[in-house]
Amino acid sequence: MGSDIGRAVKQPATESDGRAAAEAAARRSYGKLVAILASRSGDVAAAEDALADAFAAALEQWPVSGVPANPEGWLVAVAQRRTVDAIRRRRTSAEGAAHLQLIAAEIEASSMEDDLPDERLRLMFACAHPAIEPSIRAPLILQTILGFDAAVIASAFLVSPATMGQRLVRAKNRIREAGIPFRIPERDALDERLDAVLEAIYAAFAEGWADPTGAESRRRNLATEGIWLGRLTASLMPDEPETLGLLALMLFAEARRAARRDSNGDYVPLAEQDTKVWDSGLIDEAEGLLRRAGVMGKIGRYQLEAAVQSAHVARRLTGETDWQAIARFYEALSRMTQSPVVAINHAVALAHAGDTGAGLALLGTLADDKRLLTYQPYWAARAELLTLAQKPLEAHEAYGMAIGLETDPAIRKFLQSRRARLRN
Repeated sequence: MGSDIGRAVKQPATESDGRAAAEAAARRSYGKLVAILASRSGDVAAAEDALADAFAAALEQWPVSGVPANPEGWLVAVAQRRTVDAIRRRRTSAEGAAHLQLIAAEIEASSMEDDLPDERLRLMFACAHPAIEPSIRAPLILQTILGFDAAVIASAFLVSPATMGQRLVRAKNRIREAGIPFRIPERDALDERLDAVLEAIYAAFAEGWADPTGAESRRRNLATEGIWLGRLTASLMPDEPETLGLLALMLFAEARRAARRDSNGDYVPLAEQDTKVWDSGLIDEAEGLLRRAGVMGKIGRYQLEAAVQSAHVARRLTGETDWQAIARFYEALSRMTQSPVVAINHAVALAHAGDTGAGLALLGTLADDKRLLTYQPYWAARAELLTLAQKPLEAHEAYGMAIGLETDPAIRKFLQSRRARLRN
């Protein structure tokens, strides 16, 4: 294998090219490579550690010796050797020797020149195994497949980073100790794991969606990855309406990406976006998926969320937003999920449908939820509804909270401009 690595290398133009290539491989292929390594060793944590060592080796070696023609193959080969070394240090029993022999054989069978299989969907369903605590399945998928750290995941699921970190460690230990297989289960076992898989796919898409210009390396391509995983899951389960609903939801949102910023880079809210900039092809595809799901007689969360987005994009045909319909969809979704995030959106829809009092009353029921104290959309929604209710002093205070919590400069500027209008 050593000579194969030597033949697979081409010299970079500069030292920075080698470092950039290693960083790009980390962004692009992390989940794919963890899935390959974990499926062979049965140990997610060990796969992550070995891959981290391989990336460190790449950052050290590629700027000097050149970028491999197949960077992913190089990383897997190095990580597998790290795995063998780690097992050799830990195990001296006959069982350990057999494990070493198996992994070594797999390394020898692997070719640097071959395309590596994409095992991500297998790993996703392994992380959603019934032996894993339900509340940690989606977060575990996000960390193993996309490399999110515990703090980012904790923010998405409204828990503390320390708590999330402990839960993730326990879940990975559970996979190893229980010998959970890395495979896509039979159809009768798919359903009980599907919710966690879909939740993780949507969380990945949402994280990428939060970076509209693709400027952040940590988030770059996550929306595309989410859609790809959604298509893969829908092809695996074409008769499951929620897989179609999730894919439709993501496509509706992605269709509006180009309209979210104007020519100056300023944030444009959905109600003010130029519908001519929306991607009609993606919208048509999403509508078709939603119709297919709708005739299957089983309504779920993602279909309802996609229906909300369908009502929004109907403005390209009617010129108006049907807030009454959107409020009804959110009401049904709120009953189904009991989610405070859904309740916030329901409150906004009620206000735009003409009942600002009901919207504010609904937000009032969430005031004791401590998770929302640092949740920017709650304060932005509260500021918007207080403005509609002609309560400028309270709206000013809520805008101040939202502005302080917002990290996107364009959205912060938008919120500041809305707050400035209160004085006029």
